[in-house]
Amino acid sequence: MDTYLETGRLALRRFTVDDADLLIELDGDPAVMRFLTGGIPTAPELVRERDLPNVLAGYEKWGGDFGLFAAHEKDGGAFIGWFHLRPGPEGPPDEAELGYRLRQAAWGRGYATEGSRALLEKAFAELAVRTVWAATMAVNHGSRRIMEKLGMTLADTLPTPSDMEMVEGSEQGGVRYEITQEQWKQR
Repeated sequence: MDTYLETGRLALRRFTVDDADLLIELDGDPAVMRFLTGGIPTAPELVRERDLPNVLAGYEKWGGDFGLFAAHEKDGGAFIGWFHLRPGPEGPPDEAELGYRLRQAAWGRGYATEGSRALLEKAFAELAVRTVWAATMAVNHGSRRIMEKLGMTLADTLPTPSDMEMVEGSEQGGVRYEITQEQWKQR
């Protein structure tokens, strides 16, 4: 396993073509997809034909520095989900989006904070990123708490994308949190 990043309990690595079943299981859980699709699982063929190829193409696009990374427990190797750190589609390379999606078995164990904190450190210390941002639904209080634990602050409110109108609480829109390299160093 070619490790991208390690924390005390986690190892993050690039996805491979053989990882489709991990993503299918993750995106097949209605609870995991609650704030993304209203709980509708992603069809396995979409994961295989659209999502995984996009993930793999991201490594090429960003030279391996950024992307979506499979997260495994160091003790036992269980797949817990993924984290991403990557520039936005139209954004400058020194502004990166932070994200995560974890299996239910990994919820409430501090993994989202631990993995995200390590990615922030890498972004600011190694990758010359100036600002990291993250977005979620306004009603996703768990994700918002993680962003706040990381020292990120509420920067903006966002309209609900049309493909997310079926999500419970979508009428409240989304939120964007940010942290700058300077704020990270001062914390």
